[in-house]
Amino acid sequence: MTTRSPEEAAQTEFHHVPVLGQAVLQYLAFAPKGQYLDATVGGGGHSQLLLTAMPESTLVAIDQDTQAIAAAQATLAPYGDRVEFWHGNFSQYDPGDRRFDGILADLGVSSAQFDIAERGFSFRLAAPLDMRMDRQQALTAAEIVNHWEEKQLADIFYHYGEERLSRRIARAIVAQRPFQTTTDLADAIARSVPPKYRYGRINPATRVFQALRIAVNQELAVLETLLEQAPRWLKPHGRLAIISFHSLEDRRVKHSMRNHPQLQVLTKKPITAQDEEIQFNSRSRSAKLRVAEKKEE
Repeated sequence: MTTRSPEEAAQTEFHHVPVLGQAVLQYLAFAPKGQYLDATVGGGGHSQLLLTAMPESTLVAIDQDTQAIAAAQATLAPYGDRVEFWHGNFSQYDPGDRRFDGILADLGVSSAQFDIAERGFSFRLAAPLDMRMDRQQALTAAEIVNHWEEKQLADIFYHYGEERLSRRIARAIVAQRPFQTTTDLADAIARSVPPKYRYGRINPATRVFQALRIAVNQELAVLETLLEQAPRWLKPHGRLAIISFHSLEDRRVKHSMRNHPQLQVLTKKPITAQDEEIQFNSRSRSAKLRVAEKKEE
């Protein structure tokens, strides 16, 4: 029997396929001796591509998920001191006087986070209602579902999930709580909506789970902070690349890049996955990459 090290175990459990990897290289791999920031390193896939493409570059790898950091440390170990790790949310990072040639943020939940049932991001398997990217924080999905007022629930379902039946679903949740598991909540949501809606193109719990995840992790607020700070962290002609997975994120990225006085948008339309990548990684279907370059100061 072969015993795996903790690093190998973390890497296997937290395997993450880098979405739109070749497009990221096309826009960011332009400074052979550059300094790069991966604001959401995940399992380290994108960072590995960048470090391999530019053998004299260095990179700061950030993630608030300790499992992700452990997996990235295992993946990026061959690059030695070219990589510096920082555990925390990118909105809290302070680079000091350091400036970067390229900054990448791959937003949302990684495939690994969805696939590790105990994290509670998915309703495919029964798991605690957690959804924390940073497992050191106190707020969980269970706290929101079981203790927030009906109006608060309806508001986050509508604004963060774009769920048109938000009030109806919130009312049903309050009437049936407490909930312990992801599948119990998903079943209750399905029972609360009309049959036509229940058996539609997507599971009726999908938008609610997205909304809960955004609320737990304050995803839109921290994205706004990144969009405000990142241009200041770039060198002149440095590039900011952001991959988003739903319209709430993409709209913010699009308008921020377009309206920021220091940025020149390089992607008039977002770059999306080609059929070959979608067949290999179905979750790349909703990915959108936007890139902007910092103007001369």
